[in-house]
Amino acid sequence: MIIVPVKEGENIERALKKYKRKFEKTGVVKEVRERQKFTKPSVIKREARMKAIYIQQLRNAEDA
Repeated sequence: MIIVPVKEGENIERALKKYKRKFEKTGVVKEVRERQKFTKPSVIKREARMKAIYIQQLRNAEDA
């Protein structure tokens, strides 16, 4: 459960913004969207490998 302490006289929009930020950090929405479909383990590994290759290429380009 997410608890957002609201100080007396604090704007409700500011408290709502704090709540939204905490909610995003929990990653609940991301996990729900991920569970809506099945992704084969081979596809997950392939995507991770492609991401690693991309990051490595960026770092190599930065060094050169």
